[in-house]
Amino acid sequence: MSQELVVEIATQTLYYTMLIGAPVLLTGLIIGILLSIVQSVIQIKEMTLTFIPKILSVMIILLLTIPWMINKFIEYFNYLMNIMQNLR
Repeated sequence: MSQELVVEIATQTLYYTMLIGAPVLLTGLIIGILLSIVQSVIQIKEMTLTFIPKILSVMIILLLTIPWMINKFIEYFNYLMNIMQNLR
């Protein structure tokens, strides 16, 4: 196994990790920022008010993007299997 192959596998692993995790993380980030702005405008300093909207939005995004995430994971798995076949 060459050094270039290891770097390529590591690069693809990081790429797919960021690609699969991005919808959930960005949703949580955007909802969190919007709720912080709303809380500062209406001057409510309660930290627990942000949890339920964040959790609900992340769950909805997960339900909507799970098929896409599974397809990307299968694509990555096939990529790894092709590399393993070519190592022989």
